[in-house]
Amino acid sequence: MIQVENLTKQYTLSKKQQKEFGKKESKVTAVDHISFTCQPGRVFTLLGPNGAGKTTTLRMLATILKPNSGSIHIAGINAMEQPKKARKKIGFLTGSTELYARLTPDEVVAYFAHLHRVPKDVFLERKEKLYQLFGVHEFHNKQIGKLSTGMKQKVSICRTMIHDPEVVIFDEPTSGLDVISAQSIIHLIKDCKEKNKTVIFSSHIMDEVDLLSDDLAIIHKGKMLFNDTFKAFKEQAKSDSLTEEFIRIVQSKEKAQ
Repeated sequence: MIQVENLTKQYTLSKKQQKEFGKKESKVTAVDHISFTCQPGRVFTLLGPNGAGKTTTLRMLATILKPNSGSIHIAGINAMEQPKKARKKIGFLTGSTELYARLTPDEVVAYFAHLHRVPKDVFLERKEKLYQLFGVHEFHNKQIGKLSTGMKQKVSICRTMIHDPEVVIFDEPTSGLDVISAQSIIHLIKDCKEKNKTVIFSSHIMDEVDLLSDDLAIIHKGKMLFNDTFKAFKEQAKSDSLTEEFIRIVQSKEKAQ
């Protein structure tokens, strides 16, 4: 489970950045007192325009960024007080994941398994299942730097899942991928749900949102505009199009400000 209460993240701008972005204030609030809960066995989708605060939120959940205030609990662990312990419970996959270019998939996956102290026999079994699922055997001993974007993303998936995390965070994981590679990730998310893992998912692709979502939150300019079940979102919608309803909610908030 993920429990978030009044989470806030601010960035301090230099004078140069203030001038570049046309800001008078020295601080920018990327995430503004948001709260939500992600339940095991359900896919929680975080939706929002570019710059809404989605990635900042997910990076705070993954303990990559430290919040200014609020609280994060990952599988019952206070992630702000015990980030290292919380990190053991988390798998974090993003479309912009960087891998070690000179290493092979075998070396990368083994390295992360070692970091998480996965026993050798367990590691070999999990690795084989993941490699078969995503077709990594075909390029397992090639240098990462020589692989295609889709191949790298498949390696990232194996790296993310090798320690069998309870909580999985997907930040636009299919961005820039071909249809086949993207479908592999969709299958992975469904598998995580079936295994009762806690899944939080961010995407700009509405077909994926419609296919995967159990719960939905919409964030815009750091503030939460909607937080309920996906069924409730569709029931209150004033349009048959998910995209149009999403735009309506965002624009109505902007008009009210």
